[in-house]
Amino acid sequence: MGRLRRREGESMYELYIANKNYSSWSLRPWVLMQEADIEFREHLIPFGDREWESFRKLSPNGKVPCLVDGKTVVWESLAIVEYLAERHRGVWPQEAEARAFARSAAAEMHSGFTELRNRCSMSCGVRMRLKETPPGLMRDLARLEALWTDGLERFGGPFLAGKSFSAADAFFAPVALRAQTYGLEFAQAAYAQRLLELPAMGRWYAAALVETFRDVPHEAEIAEQASLIEDLRAPAR
Repeated sequence: MGRLRRREGESMYELYIANKNYSSWSLRPWVLMQEADIEFREHLIPFGDREWESFRKLSPNGKVPCLVDGKTVVWESLAIVEYLAERHRGVWPQEAEARAFARSAAAEMHSGFTELRNRCSMSCGVRMRLKETPPGLMRDLARLEALWTDGLERFGGPFLAGKSFSAADAFFAPVALRAQTYGLEFAQAAYAQRLLELPAMGRWYAAALVETFRDVPHEAEIAEQASLIEDLRAPAR
């Protein structure tokens, strides 16, 4: 994936994210920009931080992720990806059919899989066992498996829409981390593992493990759905 270098005098992208242990939405543009070698400055604002109100003055929806490019502010992960695609080669596949599939898959992940999100909230540094797997979650997992199989078989892999990592893979990167956390099983487990082994994913995961911040509501939500097996994170402060 090639980088279109910024011209001299142009400002560097500023990417605002939340905690790496919890924030699946932040991971998507972060891992894409890292794997695409698109330079940016990272600004991490923890969940519940007292600076959050000042962040609302920057991002119209008061949420992460948010990309700032000079005077241009882009919020929502899908919009950020499209903004980057207009400026950098390889964000989406070059071939039209693969690009259409990749965009459709990313949009489906952006707006769907509600039961998976609710039952398997992201927390990179723990290992959990789900207390139950209701029909809604099973349907989401079956749809994920079908979508991954379709992309990998149609475009030949090793990534979802072909030989190169694209924004579609970035959108499913949090699913790979959820699979690791909750022991979710897929026929396409090799694809999930491939995402986990990306250099950028390794950096994100390592940073998540050393975070000492705990978001109490997030922790309670996870504990309601699953039992703790192991906590690999640095001790909370």
